[in-house]
Amino acid sequence: MEPNEIAAAMTGDLSETAPGRHEAFLPSPKVQNHAAFLAPLADGSLICAWFGGTLEGKSDISIHASILAPGASAWGPACALSGDPHRSEQNPVIFTAPDGGLWLFHTAQPSGNQDECRIRMARLMRDRENPALISAEEGRFLDLPLGCFIRAPLVVREDGAWLLPIFRCIQRPGQRWNGSHDLAAVGVSTDAGETWTLEEVPDSIGSVHMSPVALDDGRYAAFYRRRQADFVHRSESADGGRSWSAPEPTDVPNNNSSIAAIRLASGGVAMICNPASAATSSDRRASLYDELGEDDARPDADPTGGCVPVWGVPRAPVAVCLSSDGGRTFPRRIIVEDGPGTCTSNDSTDGRNKEMSYPWLLEGPDGALHIAYTYHRRAIKYVRLAPGWNPATGGSA
Repeated sequence: MEPNEIAAAMTGDLSETAPGRHEAFLPSPKVQNHAAFLAPLADGSLICAWFGGTLEGKSDISIHASILAPGASAWGPACALSGDPHRSEQNPVIFTAPDGGLWLFHTAQPSGNQDECRIRMARLMRDRENPALISAEEGRFLDLPLGCFIRAPLVVREDGAWLLPIFRCIQRPGQRWNGSHDLAAVGVSTDAGETWTLEEVPDSIGSVHMSPVALDDGRYAAFYRRRQADFVHRSESADGGRSWSAPEPTDVPNNNSSIAAIRLASGGVAMICNPASAATSSDRRASLYDELGEDDARPDADPTGGCVPVWGVPRAPVAVCLSSDGGRTFPRRIIVEDGPGTCTSNDSTDGRNKEMSYPWLLEGPDGALHIAYTYHRRAIKYVRLAPGWNPATGGSA
């Protein structure tokens, strides 16, 4: 699809494209839309949040959300949830606290300087007369170091502490951030988000977008995007998320793009991602923000002591990878959608970008899979697969 065709389809209307498969392009007034996050709401609705504007890193990038009511045939309107005129606001995370409060967490950075990012936390409020509408208070920045970034949902530890998966974009004095020293950490709050401490995951340079999944007996597995574009990595916690092992590679390739993982009702682990890597394509780009046109004379960060990030590997296909051994191996992979995945440009208006990336995954109470992902940087695409979806026949089993 060309950008103008995608724009015309961004109505939010659900359509059945195959037996047991429904799709929609979420409504948005912005020309660039990226980083979808799905969450269930207390009344059975789904909320999808993302960031939109003209170009990732620009100060007009802000958080938006749309709601799909139970049984509805279309997603509701896009509601603006942030609007800092000096920062690019990215990577929304929706969290329902144990007391029922609904919260938005998101990043906020000046231009492409992820090492100067801060995390904002704001209370969300649904309109009483029209529950398809949602808004956010101004919120506040968390008391965490500069360069803390988020993507995955919070976990509530058995003692009530909130655990916020974080990746740290480490500042290198006099050098421009390029991802070479990013590492994984967990933000911990024991007072319902008022104050935070930071605990790093050992030996995790290059492992970002930590996505924890609860296993059995208080254990967790966490899965990571890799700056080196080699494989999804995995680490474990045997003490309820208080400490973590060093990340190690799984059998799923990674292209230095986002992943998400969940525990299924069946007990298995499902991970959604682009199972591709630097070994499968020669496509490259200089950096994530090489199109911003910044007047910044600083050199890129020296990778010494860190890693050499790989940018530009195609972001396709979108696949659900299934594991029955706690995420150690993922022998079954369901292709949701495939395409060129070209991402050597972030531009969403000229048709060069063909990525299908940053996918998110939920399992509904009925076993249906709810999926959202970036489509060519132009739109957020939503797909619902009925229980027993069979990609071999293009329908439900």
